[in-house]
Amino acid sequence: MATEPAIAEPTVPSLVDRYFTRWYKADVKGKPCEDHCILQHSNRICVITLAESHPVLQSGKTIKSISYQISTNCSRLQNKVSGKFKRGAQFLTELAPLCKIYCSDGEEYTVSSCVRGRLMEVNENILHEPSILQEKPSTEGYIAVVLPKFEESKSITEGLLTQKQYEEVLVTRVHAATATS
Repeated sequence: MATEPAIAEPTVPSLVDRYFTRWYKADVKGKPCEDHCILQHSNRICVITLAESHPVLQSGKTIKSISYQISTNCSRLQNKVSGKFKRGAQFLTELAPLCKIYCSDGEEYTVSSCVRGRLMEVNENILHEPSILQEKPSTEGYIAVVLPKFEESKSITEGLLTQKQYEEVLVTRVHAATATS
């Protein structure tokens, strides 16, 4: 009996791949490999996450804690949004820090918003269970949700990389690393 060739099942895109466009910001604030991913929905809402190449996700680090306390007077946890016009939301610039990630090896990483807009919510679940930031960075381990101004919703992606451009950056990094070693 001849066995029939296996027919490849069509892969179903994930919820994130189906409804969000991935944008990337490489080397945020000039720090090498500290890349962020911005998931932009068609309704212009942006979900801020860590890119797959971020050191927290790559090098097997253990997250000790995560803090939304940016300075003595500014905590992203104090963000209280209400109403149709999102009153009370903190306004963020592209370089505004969202949170700090502290690793058990003493390393500290600051996650920036990468887009201008109003802070809608922060993910409080990662405070209690930091491991989900590493296990599911694009879904349950997101950092924050930002709503850009309607007028700026088209221009927010100008300084960001597409998935293909970001993959080219990663390839260039690998070639640079192998050339130096």
